[in-house]
Amino acid sequence: MKISNNKVEKISEQILSLLYSKSPNSLFTSDIARELARDEEFVKKILYDLRKNKLVVLITKNPKGKDYLRRQRWVMSDSAYKIYKTYQ
Repeated sequence: MKISNNKVEKISEQILSLLYSKSPNSLFTSDIARELARDEEFVKKILYDLRKNKLVVLITKNPKGKDYLRRQRWVMSDSAYKIYKTYQ
């Protein structure tokens, strides 16, 4: 099943909106997928696309400084946060 680019953009906007509302806290991929009622792999694909565009940042370490082995946390980038804040 193919999802149109327009719908992918709307889902990307929902992800950014969710990350903005939870800022400065970060969210795991599974938490984002659960909030948006979407498949985790689909959300992960969109998050990686947003990362390429420097809109989100991947956090690879837990608060104690150890690398995550299987989990990924995401937070909105500073530049995206500033832009998003001006439009809210």
